[in-house]
Amino acid sequence: MMNFLSQESAVAKPGYSRWMVPPAALAVHLCIGQAYAFSVFNKPLSQLIGISAPAPGDWTIPQLGWIFSIAIVCLGLSAAFLGPWVERVGPRRTMFTAALLFGGGLIISAAGVAAHQLWLIYFGYGVVGGCGLGIGYISPVSTLIKWFPDRPGLATGCAIMGFGGGALIGAPLAVTLMKHFATAASTGVAMTMLVMGIVYLCFMMIGAAIVRVPAPGWLPAGYTPPTAADETRKMVTIHNVTAAEAVKTPQFWLLWWVLCLNVTAGIGVLGQASLMIQEMFPARFPHDTEIAVAASAAAASGFVGLLSIFNMLGRISWASASDYLGRKNTYAIFFVLGTLLYALVPWTGKTHNLPLFILFYGIILSMYGGGFATIPAYLKDIFGSIQVGAIHGRLLTAWSAAGVFGPVLVNYIRQYQLDHGVAKADAYSVTMYVMAGLLVVGFFCNFAMTSLNARHYATASDVEAMA
Repeated sequence: MMNFLSQESAVAKPGYSRWMVPPAALAVHLCIGQAYAFSVFNKPLSQLIGISAPAPGDWTIPQLGWIFSIAIVCLGLSAAFLGPWVERVGPRRTMFTAALLFGGGLIISAAGVAAHQLWLIYFGYGVVGGCGLGIGYISPVSTLIKWFPDRPGLATGCAIMGFGGGALIGAPLAVTLMKHFATAASTGVAMTMLVMGIVYLCFMMIGAAIVRVPAPGWLPAGYTPPTAADETRKMVTIHNVTAAEAVKTPQFWLLWWVLCLNVTAGIGVLGQASLMIQEMFPARFPHDTEIAVAASAAAASGFVGLLSIFNMLGRISWASASDYLGRKNTYAIFFVLGTLLYALVPWTGKTHNLPLFILFYGIILSMYGGGFATIPAYLKDIFGSIQVGAIHGRLLTAWSAAGVFGPVLVNYIRQYQLDHGVAKADAYSVTMYVMAGLLVVGFFCNFAMTSLNARHYATASDVEAMA
């Protein structure tokens, strides 16, 4: 087994198609993307004792909200601290480890549900599963870039698209399984988590089994590596930088803020999308009768599902486009177009233009997903490919920070507006303008990006030791 998981055994034999690597990465990312669908467990977990309604002794929604928060924090920390290990041992062992951790985390959580021990779910899904999220998220990035030096945006977009689309599989799968296992004395959550843990473990193992790394010196047919002239003209380096050195550069921290600000704007409204559309368009989403409330909730849920599709498709389309537009230009589009659309969202509410509201948010969420998928290729352009996975892991701490900034900004600004007598339909206007302002700051961070100073480049012996 250890030999199978070694870096040497994963080297591709002659004739291996590089197009097998994106499906391998997708097998992992579609599974760990279930994290975006964890909220489907919140209501049944809050009724484990009462079954049909919360009862004394049941967990509250705020208590359950910590499960996802812990998982995201552990995602960022594991990606940051284990990035060098991921690069050193290769994708097969790291994808195998991610499968054990993420699948095992769900299985441990199933035991926690069965025993009604919330701390065990915090540990299982939050800590163990969260570490699986972080390792699984970055494990294929470096390998994909090495297989696709000619199309790094397309390659990483294919994989990271899976993380954005994982909820489209995970949510209905969880709902279907809970209905199947539910009884008069059980909500079916424990068995659902157990089955999903085993299923995800198996699929992620398939990805680990088929992934390969290119042989030393391999290049795709017809590919011309960048030259010294491209460093200035296209801002694509021909050198390499270690992860330890990368964090000492201003370019790393500019990109940290570029990702953080783009994600803060997107994740803040993504978490409130259902409530936002109902409150900004009360005439379209009436709440005067019980039937109207149910219909409005269903329609708002459909809107959230549509945003998830834009999020997923934006990851592959924007990342692929960046191969032609350039990474800096692509992010410039995100910030300029995003600023304009956020500033116009309040106008769509005041003019009751629901189609434009949906279109604007669809584009915004496509750029939110596109930002995630484009950043690995941006890092490769600036720091080289030798330790890009480790550098990417450290940059993902920006995601953890944005996961706090975004929801807090949206929730507290909205509540402040309501407390001061602003109508619900208008309570998001200030929020949208604040988000637009954040994107303006992000634009200037991206505008300030330049090629690295030569003093940061790794020596030939360093590169050989890292390869």
